[in-house]
This record gives sequence, C-alpha cells and structure tokens, in this order.
Amino acid sequence: MNPVLSASNLTPLVAPKPGEGGPTTNYQLSTPPTPRQQLQMAYELAFHPARLNAAWNEWERGAIADLALLRQVLDWALMLHQRLPEAPAVSGRALHRLARYQATARLYRLPSMVRAFRARLGGAAEEIPEEVPAWMVRDIGLPIFGRERRTPASKT
Repeated sequence: MNPVLSASNLTPLVAPKPGEGGPTTNYQLSTPPTPRQQLQMAYELAFHPARLNAAWNEWERGAIADLALLRQVLDWALMLHQRLPEAPAVSGRALHRLARYQATARLYRLPSMVRAFRARLGGAAEEIPEEVPAWMVRDIGLPIFGRERRTPASKT
C-alpha cells in the first residue's frame, strides 16, 4: 500500500461536535499558518465535504476571526477545481492524485459549494485562473472520509 495513504499517517475524520472544528480547519491559530498549512486547508475545503461544511458552519456562527485567511484559502480551494495544468513542473503522482480528487469532488458538487461559500463570504476576491497553478499541484493526502471505525474488543 502507498505509505502516504496508510491509515496510520492520516487523521481519521469524525463528525465534529458543535463548536469544534476538524483537526486542520482550526482558524483560531495563535500564529499565522505557514503556506503549507494554508495549502492543506485549501485541499481539505476543496475536496472534503465535511471540512467545507464545518468551515461554513463556523463562519455562520461568527467563530472565525481571520476572515482574510478564510477568503484566501477559499480562493485557493476554487483554483484547485480548475482545469489541470498542461505542462506542470510537478510529479505525475501529484497530478494523478489531484485529478482523482477533482473527479470525486464532482459527486458531492463541491465546486458549486465552494463558489457559493465564496460568494456569501463576500469581500474582494481575486481572479481565478483557468488552470490550477503548478505550485498548487502537490501530493497532499486528505483525512479519511467517513466515521471512525469501532474496533471489536480483543479476545485474549
């Protein structure tokens, strides 16, 4: 199995309780997130329905303090839904993973949801390019989608 996709490397996603965000969609950071953390948030908002829903709910409750960060990450998330770059300076593996994420996201109508959230958030939004910028095509793993598995009690 691919070591990046192994269950031990990914944080299982359990539906958050009201008032709690997911492990990486915590916009109440004490320090500004690094560009890598922002890109991870963009991938999760673009391709993980539960993360997008949690962020939207947090915003509606007024619990997100840094709206400029949220606007930027939503712009990046929308860029990730654009056409794949024709001649990227990235690995084929990252390009295939992004294509798989895009195809799966269409089942949940995530591009439309990201556009709607971006429109509701308002503010000056940057122009979205026709292609995914090459610097955004990275081999980024997403949290496991679904409920946490219950393990049967050991019979020892």
